[in-house]
Amino acid sequence: MPLRKSLLARLLAVSVLVSVGSIAATAWLAAQTTSGALKQEQGQVLADDARIYDKLLGVGASAPQWRDADEAVRELSRSTGRRIALTTQDRKVIADSASRRTSLPPTASAVLDPLSVDTTLAPGRADEGTAADRIDPRAVGPYRLTKQERRVLKEAADRSAACLTELGMSPEVVLGTGGRPFVQLDYHSGEFMDSRCRMNLLDVPTASEQKALDKLNSLADACMKRRGLAPVRVSLDLTARSGPKPIGAAPTSVPVAPREPPPGDAATVPSPTPSYPEPAAGEPTDAAVTSCVDTARREQLGPYVSSPALLFITSSDGTRSTPGFSLSRDNTVRLAGLAAAVLAVTVAVTALAATRLTRPLRALTTATRRMKAGEAGDPVPASATRSAGEISQLAAAFNDMAAHRKALEEQRKAMVSDVAHELRTPLSNIRGWLEAAEDGVVDTDPELVTSLLEEALLLQHIVDDLQDLAAADAGTLRLRREPVRAADIAEQVAAAHQARADVAGVKLRATAFGDPWVTADPLRLRQAIGNLVSNAIRHTPEGGNVRISCRAVDDAVLIEVADTGTGIAPEDLPHVFDRFWRADKSRTRATGGSGLGLSIVRKLVEAHDGTVAAESVVGKGSMFTVRLPVG
Repeated sequence: MPLRKSLLARLLAVSVLVSVGSIAATAWLAAQTTSGALKQEQGQVLADDARIYDKLLGVGASAPQWRDADEAVRELSRSTGRRIALTTQDRKVIADSASRRTSLPPTASAVLDPLSVDTTLAPGRADEGTAADRIDPRAVGPYRLTKQERRVLKEAADRSAACLTELGMSPEVVLGTGGRPFVQLDYHSGEFMDSRCRMNLLDVPTASEQKALDKLNSLADACMKRRGLAPVRVSLDLTARSGPKPIGAAPTSVPVAPREPPPGDAATVPSPTPSYPEPAAGEPTDAAVTSCVDTARREQLGPYVSSPALLFITSSDGTRSTPGFSLSRDNTVRLAGLAAAVLAVTVAVTALAATRLTRPLRALTTATRRMKAGEAGDPVPASATRSAGEISQLAAAFNDMAAHRKALEEQRKAMVSDVAHELRTPLSNIRGWLEAAEDGVVDTDPELVTSLLEEALLLQHIVDDLQDLAAADAGTLRLRREPVRAADIAEQVAAAHQARADVAGVKLRATAFGDPWVTADPLRLRQAIGNLVSNAIRHTPEGGNVRISCRAVDDAVLIEVADTGTGIAPEDLPHVFDRFWRADKSRTRATGGSGLGLSIVRKLVEAHDGTVAAESVVGKGSMFTVRLPVG
């Protein structure tokens, strides 16, 4: 056999392909899983970094000297599993979550400055190009309201909200960082603001806020004066207006650091956004006003916030700042060697398994060739298929098939011998009588013709039985089905065999329980029941009984033929439907028959989708039961 067609070669090829595919798939899956895990971990790390930065930035914006920073650092470290350290610009430790002080990385993770927020770590605060956007809104400083001011403004805000609620709106009172309340409405409700609900108290600075605004305007005016520009007035919402006019006047105004809400928390119900005309010659520009106000705000808020600090975020052991993954050359070589080892082991195991698998197959092939050559041969030995699983089952099935084939061959030979014997007897009788008549030894009287006719009918009967069996085996046995009363079949068969029963001295009767009907070919069904009755009469001694009964059970009709004959031995009972089988091996005409009757019964019943079974007790009789489906 060519190597490319060998089962061993194909198994090896398949194993190699499977191994390569599995290794590649495993490597790809490992890479994808690792990559996904790293991305997820890195995303979590970035989210934790942003949370740590924002939390500590709020601590610095709320109080000077980084008060409460140590507690915040330890709490964040417990929740994130990271080491967090906060130091001054010259790397003096302010707070550190590590129990044992270890060295810090050479580069800080971020700089914490409440007056200069890093927008990359605070993505919610988009940098619009103005420096004021970099001031943390939690840096309230002197704009923080007193308890009394908060109470008064809260009552006013509640009254405004109640008024708006009566008008069918949905207001919400929100407290700013400095404690100033403001009424918040959705976009559409703000367009229908009623003047009756506007509380002027909410638009006017409190004493604390006015004092802080005066200080801010003083600092801003000094900046503008140094630049040779006209002074500006900054209102509570950080809108700067040119000229030394009181808040609320109508000269040219410049918006400074538009945010919601502004650090002074002076926001109330939204009002239409004013449009600002272009500055006239000699008036301050937007950039100059923004720069001076921002400088003034930083100068004013400086004493109230913490100074800039360095933030260090590393792993819990302090070895690295962010998770990473690298595959070194040694690791690459190790991974490649492991893959090669897996491939080699797979091929070796497959070769061993294939060798053990092909050994019993070769034994089966040798046995098949012997069988094809007509040699009986020995069955495949069990040792050749030991521990082979399905191959062992295949060998057992092959041995069963070989034994069955041998039995069928012996049966075929016996059948040919039986057919020859059955045909030889009547043919010999016919030939002998005809030669005697030709030689004048006997006269061709009616008795001779009757004897020859009986022998011819016997031949015809054997030929018809063989033809029926051949048609049943070929699947060409045709049935003309129609509704039939089972009782009619039983009575017709009894009437047809009554004469023979009388000659044998056997009492024959037909009995019906109810009125069962079946769908069957009446001619073929009478033939099957007739064969059973003929067989029963033949094996019942004089004075015995043969009974044909029919009845309905569940979804079937039973037709039973029982006799009080000699019975069948238990070891012979499984063979009664075999062709040319007789319990009496003497082949005498006393027990007559061709040995095909019961075989024909089984084929005819199976053609009707039914079954036939035999029960017998030696010396008491036998009963054959035909079971036919209803409909």
